[in-house]
Amino acid sequence: MRITHNVKLSLFFFFLSLLLIAVSAGESKCECSHEDEEGNKAGARKYKIAAIPSVLVAGIIGVLFPLLGNFFPSLRPETNFFFVTKAFAAGVILATGFMHVLPEGYEKLTSPCLKGEAWEFPFTGFIAMVAAILTLSVDSFATSYFHRLHSKTSKKIGDGEEQIGGGGGGGEELGLHVHAHGHAHGIVGVDSGESEVQLHRTRVVAQVLEVGIIVHSVVIGISLGASQSPDTAKALFAALMFHQCFEGLGLGGCIAQGKFNCMSITIMSIFFSVTTPIGIAVGMGISSSYNESSQTALIVQGVLNAASAGILIYMSLVDFLAADFMHPKMQSNTGLRIMAHISLLIGAGIMSLLAKWA
Repeated sequence: MRITHNVKLSLFFFFLSLLLIAVSAGESKCECSHEDEEGNKAGARKYKIAAIPSVLVAGIIGVLFPLLGNFFPSLRPETNFFFVTKAFAAGVILATGFMHVLPEGYEKLTSPCLKGEAWEFPFTGFIAMVAAILTLSVDSFATSYFHRLHSKTSKKIGDGEEQIGGGGGGGEELGLHVHAHGHAHGIVGVDSGESEVQLHRTRVVAQVLEVGIIVHSVVIGISLGASQSPDTAKALFAALMFHQCFEGLGLGGCIAQGKFNCMSITIMSIFFSVTTPIGIAVGMGISSSYNESSQTALIVQGVLNAASAGILIYMSLVDFLAADFMHPKMQSNTGLRIMAHISLLIGAGIMSLLAKWA
């Protein structure tokens, strides 16, 4: 049931993004369009076709690398190497939100093609803020729900064992033994319940993170597919391969910590990997009629990018960096803490440099 719900949710956001962007394809051109009229469409097309399998493979490699912990002990979530790798991935996702997605949102929603005083309001920052707050709400309510669920279960187990221990006719020694065992089991049950709550929270984090990445992947994939300039297509092609691989690294690490079953891992990995290639294919299909400077296209892309930025920034800061850097294992190991900071800066730095092209 959970798998079906997750797939439906991801499909909903994916096809909603595609639908909204495709609707803008028929819009009349804006007078401030800057499309290169001398662009070599045939030259751009070869980069688009090559990008589909290349980006697909890069995404698969990125998302599967952290999931190899079952075969390589050094890649398991409790190891130092995993903490350092996850810090790198968090830097990538943080830079993606700040350096890639948010500026694109500002560019679209502050375009001179959008007429009217209403567009003087800073919608990009507002939408990103609302998306971050909604992500916090999902995170908070989901954690609270699972905490209450496991608290009730633990309480029922403890009450049942105490009733058995308090039954007459069994002798004081037996009653005391069972009663004491019941208390001990209750403590274990509470610890187990807390661990289960944290596991469910990690799964929620992985699912919300994938939604944020999917929305951005659809937009950037269509941008590459609709591009008519060989130079633009070449730059996007190269940047997207690194982009997809590094984002997959972050998502894969989150999936690994969530301890999903094999079917859920397969579905989430495949869905992440194919989103950008599908976006490229859709962009190629509508490239003849798609006008990225139309009002509808600007609004749709701006809103999607702003919302995606809010999600990615919140997830990287709160659920990745804050959670890991305040973890007892990190706090008690100075060497690990230094390596994690260096890894974070490298990941954020690389993705910041890629912002020049994509």
